[in-house]
Amino acid sequence: MTPEQARDFLRVSHRAVLSTLRRDGRPQLSPVAAAVDDEGRVIVSTPETTAKARNLMRDPRVSLCAFSDGFYGPWAQVEGIAELVERPAAVELLVDYYRRISGEHPDWEDYRRAMVEDRRVLVRFAIERASGS
Repeated sequence: MTPEQARDFLRVSHRAVLSTLRRDGRPQLSPVAAAVDDEGRVIVSTPETTAKARNLMRDPRVSLCAFSDGFYGPWAQVEGIAELVERPAAVELLVDYYRRISGEHPDWEDYRRAMVEDRRVLVRFAIERASGS
């Protein structure tokens, strides 16, 4: 699978597991919703207080395995070096992230407020390597 094929898959299949590295080098796995931004980077939302965010602040290496809604079937694994975009810059990026996965929100101001209250950040990374079916 090429990085472009993986991006195409992630544009329609958002269920994924994100892997970051714990301090001792073992993986920390989290179920997430993933999408692809206009630059072709993988994007994920998370509170800055989560283990995955703390791990990425220390070691930005990241892997993500995305799969179809049926779970068994097509899948894609992508790897890269993550960056965390913090607030206030993250808020409008989180709006874009939501739109890519779920469409329009009934109350964008409420959504923005919730992103600030939840201390959400945007994780994004360029795909350096891809594999899958």
